[in-house]
Amino acid sequence: MGFEIEKKFLVRSNEWMNLAKGVFYRQGYLSRVKERTVRVRTVGSKGYITVKGISTGAKRREFEYEISFSDATEMLNDLCEKPLIEKERYKIKYEGMLWEVDKFLGDNEGLICAEIELIDEDRKFKKPGWIGEEITGDPKYFNSNLVNNPYKKW
Repeated sequence: MGFEIEKKFLVRSNEWMNLAKGVFYRQGYLSRVKERTVRVRTVGSKGYITVKGISTGAKRREFEYEISFSDATEMLNDLCEKPLIEKERYKIKYEGMLWEVDKFLGDNEGLICAEIELIDEDRKFKKPGWIGEEITGDPKYFNSNLVNNPYKKW
């Protein structure tokens, strides 16, 4: 069984923008019930399907599998709830840790969040100066909730 432990933050400045090149992500949801989400995603030219369990703090079960790009695209276009989540992801190393910055597009344009995956919820880490308020437990920032309540409506 797989688990993910991640903390999520708002980004408060543009200092990160020149630290990495963004990769286009397109994702949609086949299921968004509280107990589980089933996500389909394309990342560049690859496809993935991911099943995530309910969050307990910063931890939840996660199972992710690579699928063909054409299958992922067909599911995104024909089966997933709309609107789809589109974003550019930037992977930035800082103080030995990997930060993933998501710059949202489309209905969520203007929203920029950063995540850090941890091996333990209590793991200490240093935050770059461009990291702002922690939003780990705030459901309005969950990608799955941005489908029905996109950032442009806030």
